[in-house]
This record gives sequence, structure tokens and C-alpha cells, in this order.
Amino acid sequence: MNYNNDLSGKTVLVTGGTKGAGKAIAKRLVQEGAKVIVTARHKPETEEQGTYFVPADLSTADGIQKVIDTITADFGGVDVLINNAGGSETPGGGYAALTDEHWETTLNTNLMAAVRLDRGLLPYMLAKASGVIIHIASIQRSLPLYESTLPYAAAKAALANYSKGVSNEVAPKGVRVLTVSPGWIRTEASVRMMERIADSSGISTEAAGKSVMDALGGIPMGRPAEPEEVAELIAFLVSPRVNYLTGTEYVIDGGTIPTV
Repeated sequence: MNYNNDLSGKTVLVTGGTKGAGKAIAKRLVQEGAKVIVTARHKPETEEQGTYFVPADLSTADGIQKVIDTITADFGGVDVLINNAGGSETPGGGYAALTDEHWETTLNTNLMAAVRLDRGLLPYMLAKASGVIIHIASIQRSLPLYESTLPYAAAKAALANYSKGVSNEVAPKGVRVLTVSPGWIRTEASVRMMERIADSSGISTEAAGKSVMDALGGIPMGRPAEPEEVAELIAFLVSPRVNYLTGTEYVIDGGTIPTV
């Protein structure tokens, strides 16, 4: 495959960049010529060539500040920020099974991590009058799965709303802000979620997967997305080929959302 080196000379941060879609995004952007920083709580067993790892817990303000300080000291700032870190570790059982701690942890991971990183890294982009921020939301922002991931769905809805507001503020200053909302992606985290649903419901993981597809109304493509498919969309959206795109949401869900 031929790549255009659209991001040659650019510095990129991909949060949650050591596994799943984040890992695929980081690898794809390296292929576009970018210098890619990845951050997560645990160092990957093998680091992708061309990436730089910063360990941090992005569910905490201190963890976020560590990333901002490291990037500022070592790189000056970033030209592209992919707010990909997120996920759900809440138990099944609906609203009554959820504690304040479940809600706070999920909101910190899926909403406040992006808010804090934007606040810390946007000044560099604004000073250069250029940059791109991608917020990875989810189709659960409009199709919440109340049985197992209600806090996650609420956090992603807030993230999409926040993303639109920030885009309106910084677009006149040269910075593009976009939202990407995937459906079900075949990742290690999604497998763990199926296992939790299976354990709480006393069913097999296969049945748990079918229950999720049924709750979503089915996936016309008949399968989850592969991480590389999401990465390909991200690579396009952050490239200079689409400099007029900002403030919009791009859904990649295999047709899951049943409305226009």
C-alpha cells in the first residue's frame, strides 16, 4: 500500500494507544510519517517502531498532567491529538448495580481525560494556528446499553456535545475538532465486556455477544469493526486533504444506527 506521508514532520498523541483501536491508529499514523506518542497505564509488551511511550493513568488529573508536562518538555506540544482512551469496567445489572465510584471513574476516563488534555495541549496548537483534535465517542451516545454500560454511554454523549462546542470555539483560530463514533469494535476490551455480561447473566460469551448485537438492533454488516478500519478513517480525517472538515461527527458502525 502506498502512503502519502500526509503527517510528515507532525507530532501526534494517541491516548489509549497500546491496545485495540488505539494501537491500530498509532501504527497507521506512523505510516503517514508522524512522530507518534502513545500513552496508557501499562507499557506494551512490544512497542511499535516510530512510537514513544508515556505511562500514565488518564482517569486521574495527576496522570493527565504528567502527560502534558512530558510532552511540553520533550516535544513542545502536539500537532494532532487523538483522544481515544476510554472504555467501561462497570458491572451488568442496570442502574441499581452502579455506585458513585463506577460513575466517577467512567466519567473521568471517558470525558474528563479528553477535557483535561485539550485544555493542556490546545494552547500549542492555537499559537501555531493549526492542529487537529479527534474525540473518539461511541454510537452508545445515542444507543445506550443500560444493562451493562450506562455510565459509558452517558460519558460519550457528553463528550460528543463537548467536542462540538470546542470546535465552534477554536475553528476560527485554525484548529479542527472532530468526533468519531464507532460501533462495536473487535478488541480485547470488548471481549472482556462480553465475559462480564456472561458472568453476571449466567450465559456463554457467544450468547452475551449476540445479546449486545440484539440490544443494538443488529449490525447489518454482520460483524464488529476491525481496529484497522477505524484507524483508516482517523488517518483520513487528520490529513491536510480534508482541511475544511470540523465540528462534525463520523459514525463507523457497519450500519448499526437504524436512522438517518
